[in-house]
Amino acid sequence: MKHLNKLFAVALMFVGINSQAQDSNNPWAISFGANAVDTRVSAASSVEDQFSQYFNVKENWNIIPSVSYLNVSKNVGGNFSFGITGSINKISRFVLPRTTVPGDYTVVNPGDLSYYAADGVIKYSFKDVLGSKWFDPSAHIGGGYTWLGDASYGTVNGGLGLTLWFSEMVGLSFQSTYKYSLEDSADRGMADNIPTHMQHFAGLTFKFGGKDTDGDGIYDKDDACPEVAGLKQFKGCPDTDGDGIIDGSDSCPEVAGLAEFQGCPDTDADGIADKDDACPEVAGPKALNGCPDADGDGVADKNDKCPQVVGPSANGGCPWPDTDGDGVLDKDDKCIDVKGTVANNGCPEITEEQVSQLNAYAKTILFNSGKATFKQETFAVLQSITAILKQYPSSKFSIEGHTDSDGKDAANQKLSEDRAGAVKNYLIENGIDASRLSSAGFGESKPIDSNKTAKGKANNRRVEVKLVK
Repeated sequence: MKHLNKLFAVALMFVGINSQAQDSNNPWAISFGANAVDTRVSAASSVEDQFSQYFNVKENWNIIPSVSYLNVSKNVGGNFSFGITGSINKISRFVLPRTTVPGDYTVVNPGDLSYYAADGVIKYSFKDVLGSKWFDPSAHIGGGYTWLGDASYGTVNGGLGLTLWFSEMVGLSFQSTYKYSLEDSADRGMADNIPTHMQHFAGLTFKFGGKDTDGDGIYDKDDACPEVAGLKQFKGCPDTDGDGIIDGSDSCPEVAGLAEFQGCPDTDADGIADKDDACPEVAGPKALNGCPDADGDGVADKNDKCPQVVGPSANGGCPWPDTDGDGVLDKDDKCIDVKGTVANNGCPEITEEQVSQLNAYAKTILFNSGKATFKQETFAVLQSITAILKQYPSSKFSIEGHTDSDGKDAANQKLSEDRAGAVKNYLIENGIDASRLSSAGFGESKPIDSNKTAKGKANNRRVEVKLVK
């Protein structure tokens, strides 16, 4: 007995160590406490009388003042568990059958018989059926072997129990077991007989044995994030920023945000998450990535060189200028610094009067006889023509050369071409863009006067400046 008490003390220490590290949802459970043995059910002459003094502790129960039982069990699926119970006791109250009916039962001391039992238990818990977290009634069946004094026989067991859970890991357990002896014989002495009896248990129960890898109090089998500590309301998954969205589904796990933005904030409340907002502190439209556009010209203020004035994006949000004030914007004006007309892309249009003036000047261009070189007095005329052409930078002109009928046709044709080319080259050398000018010679083919008189021939020897439309 002394050694067994030490064994139970060691077992109690083992339970205390493990219970601190385990959780109530674990499949393993260990119970320990005191047991009481009552032999009256064997002495009773009828079934109804067997339980008539069920709680007659003082006269019928055998109890030792120490830890006297230990049970280890494991959940095997559903609400079922299987366990092994070891118990010790000392029988100092043995109930004898009545000598007369009716009559009293005699309780004797058989000499403090030692009692040992080892039992297998299959238990069914009704806690989940009742939907309770703390009230846990149960029913059990099983069998075992009992040693009483020098006798030892098998028993068939069944009974009821109740566990009251103080917390998810610790409970107070009560159990009563009817142990039907397979060798109950009234012909044998008390030291040789194993009577059918009741055994009652009361003690503490701890559950343990589960796995909680991340130590968050939620076991791996129920933990959606078993490798990372989390919260119970999120099935063990973390919510670092506390916004109610688990990190695994949170696009901004370090910053509290809104569910509609997958956990990201929208500081300026413009409907664009900060991570996608080019201007997260100032509300703006989605089309401009969340940036404002004060003048409504489609250019975000941060990129708008004129944020208070409507202007095209091509000009940085500023309106196009019209430097010369001719109504043609500089971007379309081919003559930015000179007033012109819309029809001529902002450039001035030469008039018929000015074309006539050009040709009046052209008629006074004099060449050395039979050559394409200018007489000295012609240079002033050429300068006047150049000045007029510069006033109309977008206008194009054709320089045409003509001769009289003297000489051979081929020679006249070449001479007319050379003279027209000489005028063209002068104009280019003096600042007229070559792309605006062309030249051609027509020889004697286009006379404007009679070649029969000296005056007529002089008129036919000419250079004309024509506007190319």
